[in-house]
Formats: sequence, structure tokens, C-alpha cells
Amino acid sequence: MSQLKIKLVKSTIGKPKNQKLTAIALGLTKLQRTVTKPNNEYIRGMVATISHLVEVEEVS
Repeated sequence: MSQLKIKLVKSTIGKPKNQKLTAIALGLTKLQRTVTKPNNEYIRGMVATISHLVEVEEVS
């Protein structure tokens, strides 16, 4: 199963509460922090919510 490498590149300051909470749920609490998550529909949906704040790379 492939993994997603997710990096927070823009701040959540001034963003709607659901976007802030989504970033926290993914483990992205500081700028430039990178996390690796499984590539599934649940994580993809969370990434779609904050797609304008993150960079995503698929890792095998």
C-alpha cells in the first residue's frame, strides 16, 4: 500500500476552524512539518479540505 507524504506550507492563521482542525488531525501543527499517512479515501478527503495549504507527494 502506498503512502502520502504531506507537508504544511501555508499557515492556518485566519482560516476556517474546520481547516485548522483538519491540519491538527493530520499531525500538521507547525509550518514545514511533514507527516506520512496511508493513501486511503479518508486521508485523501482530509487533504482535499486543506489542499491549498499543503504539498502532497505519493511515496511507495
